[in-house]
Amino acid sequence: MMLRSALTAAALLLTIGSTLPAARAAEEGAEPAAQNWSFAGFFGTFDKASAQRGFQVYKEVCSNCHTMHLMSYRDLSGLGFSEDEVKAIAAEYKVADTNDAGEPIERTALPSDKFHNPFPNDKAAAAANGGKVPPDLSLMAKARGEGGETDGPNYIYAFLTGFHDAPAGFQVPDGLNYNAAFPGHVTAMPNMLTDGAVTYSDGTEAKHEQEAWDVVNFLMWTAEPALEQRKHTGVKVILFLIIFAGLLYSVKRKVWANAH
Repeated sequence: MMLRSALTAAALLLTIGSTLPAARAAEEGAEPAAQNWSFAGFFGTFDKASAQRGFQVYKEVCSNCHTMHLMSYRDLSGLGFSEDEVKAIAAEYKVADTNDAGEPIERTALPSDKFHNPFPNDKAAAAANGGKVPPDLSLMAKARGEGGETDGPNYIYAFLTGFHDAPAGFQVPDGLNYNAAFPGHVTAMPNMLTDGAVTYSDGTEAKHEQEAWDVVNFLMWTAEPALEQRKHTGVKVILFLIIFAGLLYSVKRKVWANAH
């Protein structure tokens, strides 16, 4: 009797254990495929042409819902935009301000101003988006993932290209959307990137995957604009340490040569 009970318990544990990975996979979403990002690795650098296109995608599509509170227009010079281009981009927007008399006014945005907020406040943002405020995208590429340099970018790319029809038997509540990469596979955000969602100023064909690729490059740059400088400094430090170690070894051999 005890043996039968033990076998039954073991079988139950095996059954539960076999269903856990599937349940966890459904809850967590599909594992994002690793992408070949130019900024990855010890010598990684930004593809600034792609990041500039990504800014265009953000500006024309994403900025209708998402803010970038940490970004100012003048920061775009780090992507290669000229001073005149930055001024022209900023001038497309109006910002609230006060005049010398302390009266509220609306003026043309300057390069020193923060990126335009599509909503006057969080309550308005939530009301326009099903009760939830769309997340700020300034640091999104670093916020997603589990610490690896490309975890966040891989996830965002998988999410932006993960909108599909739900598989047979999967129920998507009204007003929500199926996404293979999103935890639980159900998200309030619709698929905003489609073929031709933007017309690239450099003539690049605006396919869905290209738009997602470019905006991820832009989001990685906004999250870590000093990435290239940090990596270049790291290379210099390592080269210095290698040379310094060689000099120390040479001095040690010369000093102790007569002791042997």
